[in-house]
Amino acid sequence: MSIWEALAVFAAGIGAGTINAIVGSGTLITFPVLLAIGLPPITANVSNTLGLVPGSISGAIGYRHELAGQRERILRLGVCAVIGGLIGAILLLALPSDAFDAIVPVLVGLALVLVVLQPRLSRALQRRRERNGTSTDDPDGGIALLVGMAAASVYGGYFGAAQGVLYLSLMGLLLNESLQRINAVKNVLATVVNGVAAIFFLFVADFDWIAVLLIAVGSALGGQLGAKVGRKLPPTVMRGVIVAVGVVAIVQLLT
Repeated sequence: MSIWEALAVFAAGIGAGTINAIVGSGTLITFPVLLAIGLPPITANVSNTLGLVPGSISGAIGYRHELAGQRERILRLGVCAVIGGLIGAILLLALPSDAFDAIVPVLVGLALVLVVLQPRLSRALQRRRERNGTSTDDPDGGIALLVGMAAASVYGGYFGAAQGVLYLSLMGLLLNESLQRINAVKNVLATVVNGVAAIFFLFVADFDWIAVLLIAVGSALGGQLGAKVGRKLPPTVMRGVIVAVGVVAIVQLLT
């Protein structure tokens, strides 16, 4: 790896850490750069997953104030993240990439629709609960959220691009919480998924240590930057950022 390639990977790590803390989809920045410097796709994917773990931790720490009072929720959803992340990591090494290529853009597109319509859908759900005499929201989102987050975590362990968009859309629809508090939980769950997949890959997959270290340092710096920026964004702007990142993800996944 030349000095210029190393700088490109480091810069990509900063960008990925920043965007992951705000929305997710940092893989869309680092993965193409790793391919461009000559790493094979699987090695690039594994190296990327390992390198982004410090960035995920950094982003979660940056959102620590929004995590207050969500311990039980994180533990419950964290179990889904552990199981899903491990299954996704196993599938990465066991299945051809074509197995997910067709469905991923559809999932991301559906997630974007949910993000845009979430306020309206939430109001409609609340009115329905009031008509049925069940106005109290399930603080954990019910079985639907557990199943949805487990499925999103499988995808996260497999590849992870736009995983944050899927998390935000599911929790935004099924939890009665602000977008910033949901984003804080998303950062923790992304850390869990990346961490589980990374531990698995350490023992069974090939990776490039230099790329891992460069992305790790860059993403840790970017995680702090992203948390500072993201926590100041109003809900409407935050949704706009999510949609913009999601559209870029779909375009890149289809090309």
